[in-house]
Amino acid sequence: MQIVLILSLVAAAIGSGLVAGIFFAFSTFIMTAFSRIPAEQGIAAMNSINVTIVRSPFMALFVPTAILCLVIAVLAVINWRGGASALMLAGAALYVIASFLSTIIFNVPMNDALEKVSGNGAEAAALWATYLTDWTWWNHVRTVASLLASVAFVRALMIV
Repeated sequence: MQIVLILSLVAAAIGSGLVAGIFFAFSTFIMTAFSRIPAEQGIAAMNSINVTIVRSPFMALFVPTAILCLVIAVLAVINWRGGASALMLAGAALYVIASFLSTIIFNVPMNDALEKVSGNGAEAAALWATYLTDWTWWNHVRTVASLLASVAFVRALMIV
C-alpha cells in the first residue's frame, strides 16, 4: 500500500504542477497578448484554443489528475497519517475544488458564451472585455490552487 501511496503522490504532484504551469502561461502572457489585439481576433484565437484543448493531451493530464486526487483523499482518510494526511487532503481539495471544479463552474461557461458571439460589433467587444477580466481572474485561482496542490503533495511525500 505504501508504494501505491508514494506513486500516487508523485503523479499528483507532477500532474498538478504541470497544470499549474499551463494555467500560469495563460495568466501571465497569453491573455495579456489577447487583450492587445482587436476583439474579433482575440475571440477567434480563444475559441480556437477552446476547441483544440479538449482534444489535446492536456485533457489526459487535467482529468486523471483530478481522479488521482480523489484517490489520494480516500487513502489519506483510510490510513490517517497525521500531518501527511492533512497535506494530502489539502492538496486534493485545492486541485479538485479550486482547479478542476472552478474550471467547470466558471471558465467553461464563459468559453461557451464566447463561442456563441459574433467576432465583431459592440456586443462582441463588450463580452470580450468582460471575458478577459473574469476568465483571467478565475484562471489565476486555478493557477495558484494547482501550484499549492503540487506543493502539498511534495510536502506530504517528504513526511509520509
